[in-house]
Amino acid sequence: MGPEAVVADVEGDIELEGKVLVIKRIRVLYHLRTPREDKEKVDRAYVIHAENCPVYLSLRAAIDITTKLDWQELN
Repeated sequence: MGPEAVVADVEGDIELEGKVLVIKRIRVLYHLRTPREDKEKVDRAYVIHAENCPVYLSLRAAIDITTKLDWQELN
């Protein structure tokens, strides 16, 4: 599986608090292509990935972070 098999689209919402711009929300959509036989592994990894990510754990109290997975079979 090469780097073209994993792509993420990331969007965020920034709001003004007083005179300061603050990141409020981050949305991540993972696009992942793997062989069908790896789908179960992908699903398991996706379910646990956030709770094992140092960046997510560091930011989650201050920023609403959501993820979605768009899986496609790699032929």
